[in-house]
Amino acid sequence: MLAADDASASVAPSVYNRAFWLCFAANFSMVCANALTFRFAELVTFLGGTEMTTGEIIQVGMLGALASRLFLGQLLDRYGTRLIWTGASLLFAASCLAFVCLRDLSWTIYAARVGFSVGLAGMSTGAILYIQNQVPRERRTEVIGNFGSSGFLGMVVGSQLGDVIFNLTGEGELQFQILFGAATVLGILYLALCLIVTHGDGHERPHETPNVFRLMRRHWPGVIVLVAMMMGVNLSVATVFLTRMTTTRGLGGIGTFFLGYCLSAFCFRVASASWASTLGRHRLILMGLSGHAAGHILLAFCHAQWQLILPALCCGFGHALLFPSVVSLGSGSFPKQYRGTGTTIVLGFTEVGVALSAPALGWLIDTCRERGVADPFVPMFFASAMTAVGAGVVYFFATRNATDELLDPVGD
Repeated sequence: MLAADDASASVAPSVYNRAFWLCFAANFSMVCANALTFRFAELVTFLGGTEMTTGEIIQVGMLGALASRLFLGQLLDRYGTRLIWTGASLLFAASCLAFVCLRDLSWTIYAARVGFSVGLAGMSTGAILYIQNQVPRERRTEVIGNFGSSGFLGMVVGSQLGDVIFNLTGEGELQFQILFGAATVLGILYLALCLIVTHGDGHERPHETPNVFRLMRRHWPGVIVLVAMMMGVNLSVATVFLTRMTTTRGLGGIGTFFLGYCLSAFCFRVASASWASTLGRHRLILMGLSGHAAGHILLAFCHAQWQLILPALCCGFGHALLFPSVVSLGSGSFPKQYRGTGTTIVLGFTEVGVALSAPALGWLIDTCRERGVADPFVPMFFASAMTAVGAGVVYFFATRNATDELLDPVGD
């Protein structure tokens, strides 16, 4: 296993070792399971809820995840990745099983969504922390990006599988039981892989484990958190309300969109592996925000399934550039011994974006529908696109004189 402060690791191909590929497989199974839950809005509608109800449930889940992040980073720094990572995996699988058993919109659906969101937060943070701690600073963005490519594959398989389940089963409880049952099985597979990859790992506890607020004041990552929040807005659009749009417009499912999204993201992730060190991460972030804005505007005009392809390519391009740049810039402002907290904080702001945007976008859709707007999803897509544009403008002026250390890499 390579240590992050090993300067020779920057030229060693063994960063892509057994541990990397086990994490790659685990992340594939997690994202595949999560993609199956993109139909969650359909479940809420089936149980008698509105678009705003869906947004409120998503918001409660995200608030639960955010609350857990107040302690998650400190727990990772204090007790190590293995214990927290596996605990989060178990919670995720249990929450997916709870979705199988839901019969109404009582408090249980809110509790299950909180458990799901907290588990997902712990799993994603644990995996990214584990991966980036195995490599030197100058290869961190590259490895995070290549590791994230497994998520694109998982999203393709999960969204396509969700469409198959919905097409082969009649409307009713059965399709949701199969859907979330499959997510539960994948969650259990993730747990098993997590236990294997961390087997025998030790952990050296820092002499001091400050709480999250002290570390945020000391190592505040800056305007990058605004971009992380915008990533959350994109998640709300793509993983919550897109399925309702395709159902309302009769487009036949979300598989086509996520196939284009993930193929685009995968190709651009591979193509852009060296862009961070040649163009700089600040430019990549502006390019990524532009991709999301273009994709959301194009979604407003999709009235046939094939028309989903171009916005999918734009959104995939945005995701490919944004995620590794945001995570490496944000967590890189924290020293290695507190990088668990740093990663947690950056990903937490993505959840802030989801928590703020999901009910707001749901309210916008419901309000437009009540006022007789022919297609209430059009204003929603334009609102999310303008949010990306606004975030890009703010980020440009905040970083126009900033330099990127990856353009002149130094060791940890």
